[in-house]
Order: sequence, then C-alpha cells, then structure tokens
Amino acid sequence: MKISVKNMVCNRCIMVVEQTFQQAGVEVENIQLGVVGTSKELNESAIKRIDENLKKVGFEIINDSNSRLIEQIKTSAVDYVYHNKWDERLNFSDYLTDKINLDYPYLSSLFSSVEGTTIEKYLINLRIERIKELIVYDEKTLSEIAWEMGYSSVGHLSGQFKRTTGFSPSYFKNMKEQKRKSINDL
Repeated sequence: MKISVKNMVCNRCIMVVEQTFQQAGVEVENIQLGVVGTSKELNESAIKRIDENLKKVGFEIINDSNSRLIEQIKTSAVDYVYHNKWDERLNFSDYLTDKINLDYPYLSSLFSSVEGTTIEKYLINLRIERIKELIVYDEKTLSEIAWEMGYSSVGHLSGQFKRTTGFSPSYFKNMKEQKRKSINDL
C-alpha cells in the first residue's frame, strides 16, 4: 500500500515518518520523500491513528489526488534544488514533466490555484533558502554559490536574493540573526 505524506522534505523527515509507522506496528517496505510503502493494506482506523501521530511531529497523510500532486511537485522542487548538480540539469519545467509524467501547464495551473503562488516563485524561494544556508555555512565564496545554484553570475544571484529577501547576500551574511525559513514554510 502506498501512502502519501505531506511535509517530507529531507532525510531526517524520512527517519521520523518511518519511526512513526513502526511505532504503530506497521512494517515499512520502502520510503522516500512524500511516499511510504507498506507491506500490508491498512484499515481506516490504523491510517487515522498514524495520521494523528504524524500530525504531532509536523506531517500528515494526504488523501485527495490534487494534494498528492502538489506534494509531488514540492518534493520534486526540493530534490531539484538540494540534491542535483545544476550543470547537469534540464530546466525545471522539463525536469518536473519527466518526473511526474504530466504536462507542465496543467501542473503549473493546479499548483497556482491551490498554493496561491506559481511553481517558479516557489522554486526561487527554495533556491534562496538554499543560498542562505550556504552563506551561513561560510564554506564557499558567493561566486562558488552562484555557480553551484545555477546562476549565470554573482550579479544575477545578488539581484534575485535582494528582490526576495530585501537584503544583499553580504548584508545577510553579516546579520547577527539570519532570517532563514523552514522549507515547510515556503
């Protein structure tokens, strides 16, 4: 049985969700961002109990197909920004179409109508949060970050960063309290 789970965006999320299923006595056959595969079919009461426990730790089971599709788009965007090398990628619309096997205009329209923002803006916000993370780590120069994140230049990265956050990357780096957001809050 495949169960879609909202807000799974990292390996730690996978671990917490898997533990929640195991604590409920459910054997997890496979698990990946957004989807848990169980070896047996679960009845409604078991699913409800697991959902209640998942909600306590910031996740929830997705029941309707549109919500599942939105979660697939978000999970694909996180994978695109955090786990792939920019120089080896297609543009995001092609990446998403290949991953989900649906037309991009349909996915874009559905996402916008449900989330109130475009896929492109969501992707930019994810990239900016990743850039904030890399700036805070202070292990790479801004040029290296720009290249790693697929920007054509430091100027392009800086411009988009300032439009999105209101700060230049260098000002953000020197702030005492970095204003990073959780991926779940995007």
